[in-house]
Amino acid sequence: MKLPDEKRWQRLCADSGVRDEDLREHRRVAAAYGEPGRHYHNLQHIGECLTEFDAARALAKQPLLVEWALWFHDVVYDSTAGDNEERSAEAARHFLAKGGIKPADVDTVTQLVMMTKHHNTGADVDSQILVDVDLSILGREEARFFEYETAIRKEYAWVEESLFRKKRAEILERFLLRERLYATDFFRDKYEAQARRNLEKSIRVLRN
Repeated sequence: MKLPDEKRWQRLCADSGVRDEDLREHRRVAAAYGEPGRHYHNLQHIGECLTEFDAARALAKQPLLVEWALWFHDVVYDSTAGDNEERSAEAARHFLAKGGIKPADVDTVTQLVMMTKHHNTGADVDSQILVDVDLSILGREEARFFEYETAIRKEYAWVEESLFRKKRAEILERFLLRERLYATDFFRDKYEAQARRNLEKSIRVLRN
């Protein structure tokens, strides 16, 4: 798998006024998402997120900042750790501040990255878009959704099977209890119904 092409990254840098000499950060980000043990939080995930975002880009208030947050939101991922989002946000902050983006925009990107920790967005449309993009996998066709579930299990291979099933079912049940899974009407119309079917089926499998 390859990270979305360099031209997209270069265009984002140019549009944002961010410097990335010799594409060093692009290579670093690519290496991070290509780390062994990343079965879902990997290059494919970022590619899918960017594709989903492109379809909803016109809804964003600050699309460049949302895109930066998407690139960085899982750049640090360790299934045994509890601070992945904080470390990913810090990686974004370090690069963007060094690259010349204004401090207020750096703060916005880091805040957006942190939205993916609990997937609670509030009223901010850019946060809503970012989280909806990250959760779009829940509403994909059944085959892709269960590829995702299998990949998550592999990322948590260190967890004993019965415990994993219990905890994973609890996570999915909390999503299912939400009044709506997707904050924006765009993603709700696109994925809500299928996401609920996927979650219900996965919970039945996990609880069996």
